[in-house]
Amino acid sequence: MRRMRRRIVQPLLRETELRKTDLIMPVFVDESISEPFPIASMPGQSRYPVDGVADYCERLWNAGIRAVILFGIPAAKDSVATEAYAAEGVVQRAVRSIKERLAEMVVVTDVCACEYTDHGHCGIVGETSEGPDLLNDPSLDLMAQIAVSHAESGADIVAPSCMLDGMVRAIRQALDAAGYQDVLIMSYSSKFASALYGPFRDAADSGFSFGDRTTYQINPGNAREAVMESELDAAEGADILMVKPAGVYLDILAAVTEFGLPVAAYQVSGEYAMIKAAAERGWLNERAVALETLTAIKRAGADLIITYFAEDAARWLDEEH
Repeated sequence: MRRMRRRIVQPLLRETELRKTDLIMPVFVDESISEPFPIASMPGQSRYPVDGVADYCERLWNAGIRAVILFGIPAAKDSVATEAYAAEGVVQRAVRSIKERLAEMVVVTDVCACEYTDHGHCGIVGETSEGPDLLNDPSLDLMAQIAVSHAESGADIVAPSCMLDGMVRAIRQALDAAGYQDVLIMSYSSKFASALYGPFRDAADSGFSFGDRTTYQINPGNAREAVMESELDAAEGADILMVKPAGVYLDILAAVTEFGLPVAAYQVSGEYAMIKAAAERGWLNERAVALETLTAIKRAGADLIITYFAEDAARWLDEEH
């Protein structure tokens, strides 16, 4: 084996090659700010104003990043996420701004209600046999409205993250009926009720005011359920499946590739923050660890990787070549 590890032949025999076109950058757009606002729990990341998001995306484009996924922070919230599907909502305006500046940038939009509801849950809340909780079926129409409003604004891909049963079918039917047959659905199909989302809730102002999300997200110990969730979404018409989080669920990622659809993996805020925090203390080499984790995610089967390291990784990959 040592013959194949000679430095001169290593580039020829490398099995997994990370590319800039594998990467999708998450972008937080805040309707209430006029300047970028740093996110304390995610060093190097910021919220961007609607008027400045195209400038930031142009910077990403110039770095070689060809896709972004947008998360909106509205100025006002209510119990039924009215601003999530408003024609002049924060994401809708941001999509139009980006596409006017960068027509070739692939714009993905997160389809959920947690940033837009005053209770912080991912849809309509009501009474259940176990107390107040997310109501699955009444929330499907809301997700369909959100997805269509994003498509009307110019989104190329809508990405439902709410983990509702039947969300892909409801969104596909609504998009097709509205004339947006070409808009793709990237489903958060295997999304776990993970403790690694903490910094994101700070970044997107999406914490919940009661209960938890275990009634609609997957228990971290459940592998068969996670794979079945992706199988169901594939059957409902998802174009791209997703595993979230990425790094500690590589077994699920590898299993989901068996359905034959493209698979995305989300290296979430907690995964990013842990690497950043250790690097700041001098315990890890940030660049080496970030690139290693991203390569591992791709090696496990990801075709696309959503990561807060996207811009830095693009620069590092340029430097390596």
